[in-house]
Amino acid sequence: MPNDVTTVAGDGVTLALLVWRRFRRPKLGLVERILAMPENYGLADLPAVLPVGTKVTIPIDIEVASAKTRNVVQLWD
Repeated sequence: MPNDVTTVAGDGVTLALLVWRRFRRPKLGLVERILAMPENYGLADLPAVLPVGTKVTIPIDIEVASAKTRNVVQLWD
């Protein structure tokens, strides 16, 4: 499974915000998966607002990376 390494570059960034910026939608359970990854050892010990310079490895699922479709709602069907 491919991973994406992101470095916190600004103030006020949380892990949930990093997930939102990467996928532009909430991903249930992804924050917990990130915290459980060996590459992110010690991340759970940091404050909720991550320090600038913190490196975070985010798993990129194949179905998430390839799914770029949107449901279309048509009012007059």
